Amino acid sequence: MLASAAIATAHRHKTLSAPIYTLRIDDPRQHHWHVRVTVEHPAADGQRLRLPVWIPGSYLVREYARHVVSVSAHCAEGPVSIAKVDKQTWQAAPCAGPLQVDLLIYAHDESVRGAWVDDRRAYFNGAAILPWVEGQEHGPQRVRIERVTDACAAGWKVATAMTPENVDVDGYGSYTAADYDELIDHPIEIAAWQAVDFEACGTPHRIVLSGDHSGADLARLAADVQKVCEWQIGLFSGQAPFARYDFLTLATHGGYGGLEHRASTSLIVQREHLPRAHGHDDKGYRGLLGLFSHEYFHSWLVKRIKPAAFCPYDLTRENLTRQLWLFEGFTSYYDDLALLRSGVIDASTYLKLLAETISRVHSMPGHRVQTLEDASLDAWIKYYRPDENTPNVAVSYYAKGALVALSLDLHLRHQTAGRVTLDRVMQALWGQHAEAPLHDGDFEALAEAVSGVALGAFFERALRSTEPLPLAEQLPAFGVEWQWRVGESDDKADHLTLGAKFESQGAARVRTLLPGGPAQRAGLAPGDEIVALHGWRVDAATLPGVLKGLAPGVPVSLHSARDGRLRTGEIVPVAPAADTCVLQAAESPERATLDLRQGWLGS
Repeated sequence: MLASAAIATAHRHKTLSAPIYTLRIDDPRQHHWHVRVTVEHPAADGQRLRLPVWIPGSYLVREYARHVVSVSAHCAEGPVSIAKVDKQTWQAAPCAGPLQVDLLIYAHDESVRGAWVDDRRAYFNGAAILPWVEGQEHGPQRVRIERVTDACAAGWKVATAMTPENVDVDGYGSYTAADYDELIDHPIEIAAWQAVDFEACGTPHRIVLSGDHSGADLARLAADVQKVCEWQIGLFSGQAPFARYDFLTLATHGGYGGLEHRASTSLIVQREHLPRAHGHDDKGYRGLLGLFSHEYFHSWLVKRIKPAAFCPYDLTRENLTRQLWLFEGFTSYYDDLALLRSGVIDASTYLKLLAETISRVHSMPGHRVQTLEDASLDAWIKYYRPDENTPNVAVSYYAKGALVALSLDLHLRHQTAGRVTLDRVMQALWGQHAEAPLHDGDFEALAEAVSGVALGAFFERALRSTEPLPLAEQLPAFGVEWQWRVGESDDKADHLTLGAKFESQGAARVRTLLPGGPAQRAGLAPGDEIVALHGWRVDAATLPGVLKGLAPGVPVSLHSARDGRLRTGEIVPVAPAADTCVLQAAESPERATLDLRQGWLGS
């Protein structure tokens, strides 16, 4: 769905043949996708083709047209002139048709948002390489994927949730989509992948794993993900909103990320975090399951329940909304909660994850500067384009949005003695807005209507002010004890701080200054390197040890470098603030408190 195309134009083309996208890779080592777009009936005044500037789910203008190497066009009579008319649009000269437009696209973005080709695998999101045929984007679309014949591609197969039309045993061939919006909502993985299948509430699912995943316990992974999927399906209606679902998963050395789609998700995980029969990183594996859970929850919240600003998507520019606190924040609340509710983790582990989120929000000064609604609106220019000052002036609509969901859930449960929960509100949201756009204020009104609780003051505080959420008062009412500590335990209280974040390796280079901290008062700036402290040469690895030997509040000598020039001065280390939250279940709460806790945590 594209706001830039007139509906009348779509009606004129609805009976025409579907555009056909033919994709091939000649030499994977050159990192190119060859894309041919065949238009049976091009526009009489010259056909336009346009590439998106962003991909739904990732709120940054990425300018996919910058990866186009060359464009040419021809028809039965011979070559057709084609010119670029703006940063994302090409227009071919009038021709009788059919028109064929060939694009050569450089593909070396291994993220979940782009396109990739090398001698191990190929991948693409449609938004990155498939231009829409202006005027024909609202009708059927067809993709034909040619077999990769290079020797390095032996064993490669196609994985996608797109509807197959005529494919071979390895998935090469033709696929169809109802319109361009659906076409670009089905990423495609081509590799010698391994898959494990399972059913969730009767719906087929599979985990497609590419990259280096040798030794991974896929049966364990599938069993745990199945539990999470079944709980989420049960939360909303008991029936999945798709006929089948793919987790397209790439295992790499240090990658992490996910992007939701209507019947699949693209994930990048650290191979070290995959489960293994003979032991694995439990914390890393929990994070991996949380990523699976997060992207799967988006199947309802943002892929089908959408903010009005996304109905329809306008892929030519930013689509601004003040509601990302809901669509990403509430998803972030439920991603870990689904692990608990499905039995994948226990309550104590869940409380630890929750405490980490609280600590992450409160340790960043930006939560006292930016409201959640503003954070949502500014995602395109702030969250996705952070700089060294971002922690001081911005708040994450993911993390604080999750805390708003938590606070709202606790508030509803407490006010109604457990009768109404956030689960009930989410179910009503699905029932009323699965097909209807969600405007600003709609969710707030729905929550009030479902619960019968006046929530105006709650949302005003949570969304449109920087006042802290009342979690410290709410959690004890659910039998959860709250503490602030320095680090994970108070035995780290003797460590001092300079009020700055440093690069983790190499030189002791300032990454971020905290407002009013010792480093800022000493005149340091982001990018400065601390060369010596109290007469000791330091780097990123040795700075903490030198700090540990100093006394709080006592000035020490400081040698730093900026732009190659040595600077001298003094700095006053201070004791760190207690900014690490610790949550644990109270041992013997009163009956009413225990009932509330059991209703929320199940324990």
